[in-house]
Amino acid sequence: MLLVLLASFIGSFGAVFLKMGSAKLRHGFRHFVDIRLAAGVGMYLLSTCFFIVAIKNGELTVLYPLVSLGYVWTLLWSRLFFKEPFTRYKFLGLFLILVGVSFIGLGTR
Repeated sequence: MLLVLLASFIGSFGAVFLKMGSAKLRHGFRHFVDIRLAAGVGMYLLSTCFFIVAIKNGELTVLYPLVSLGYVWTLLWSRLFFKEPFTRYKFLGLFLILVGVSFIGLGTR
């Protein structure tokens, strides 16, 4: 379970780096090769590796929903790095994600 949480954390940083790198794409696809884009892809790859190791011996129906916790991290990073606003709908969505993940976790008992 900890590996999946780590994977979601790393994957959320991958999204941040992809967003940062995507700013260069405004100048055309010739700037497609960018260190930030490469870092984002690399973080997604690393995240996937952790996830594969985690699901090897765990229940997929329990572990896979934990990946959605990446949305929680992404909300925090988008506020911190891009000054995106928190809204009540974003908090409601995060609340529903956390409730859903909790119910799925309880389903194993």
